[in-house]
Amino acid sequence: MTVLGAVSLPQIPPEQLAAVAAAADGSGLDELWLWEDCFWGGGVASAATVLARTERVRVGIGVFPVPLRAVALTAMEIAVLARLHPGRVLPGFGHGAQDWMAQAGVRVDSPMTLLREQFGALRALLDGEKVTAHGRYVDLDEVALVFPPTTPLPLISAATGPKTLRLSGELADGTILVSRTPLDGIRDARALIDEGRAKAGRTDQHRLISYLRAATGPDAAERLAASQARDAFATPVGVAGSAEEIADAVRVRAAAGADTVVLEPTDDDPDLVGFVRFVGEQVRPLIS
Repeated sequence: MTVLGAVSLPQIPPEQLAAVAAAADGSGLDELWLWEDCFWGGGVASAATVLARTERVRVGIGVFPVPLRAVALTAMEIAVLARLHPGRVLPGFGHGAQDWMAQAGVRVDSPMTLLREQFGALRALLDGEKVTAHGRYVDLDEVALVFPPTTPLPLISAATGPKTLRLSGELADGTILVSRTPLDGIRDARALIDEGRAKAGRTDQHRLISYLRAATGPDAAERLAASQARDAFATPVGVAGSAEEIADAVRVRAAAGADTVVLEPTDDDPDLVGFVRFVGEQVRPLIS
């Protein structure tokens, strides 16, 4: 069964997160995904707010830019969320937009090395291990969490290029694909992820999460086209229309290999909270 989610864009002011949480939890939505874009709201604070105000919906953070945080702090914060809300936290990690990382003064010479080192240390810390690591970027001396998670916690990676997709297959439990990924890109990503899994000898399930930009309402097609133009998509990808038309697009991406489809509104959607409710109440029942 395809998992259906929606993105709560960071353009939503923090004081509206309570309304977002209510829309997600009350509408039947499977997952609500939050973004930690520079320099909007922090992913941990936003996720904690939504989790505390909901009972059912799973909450993803897609994604944490790994250069922004020391891995020990990341592990501490995620462990608290996981213990307070077992089974409902989906942390995702990525290189971060390099221009933003430079702006924040944390850009690194080798994002691949950093992601590998952070993933290795983070998984060990969340598994309750005492970690000593002296890498290029991660330097820990007998660090262990006092309160590690009590239930298994999936670690997810955002990936676009072949090297990162292979690394995600090797190290992560799931991969997030950006909304501009075409159908062939989903199939290609699965193949590259499987190469990484084979290298690591992994036989567990790897969840492929595909974002899909969507718009509904009387001016949906115009808003979708305008948002794609602003992002300079080489190949416009997205869907505009009714709940039935959007559900059809979700099914197509699932057939291409996506286990989860997360609908992403345009940044000029006139009702971002309503979009979350629309996905749960109107699109979700159409997905079998």
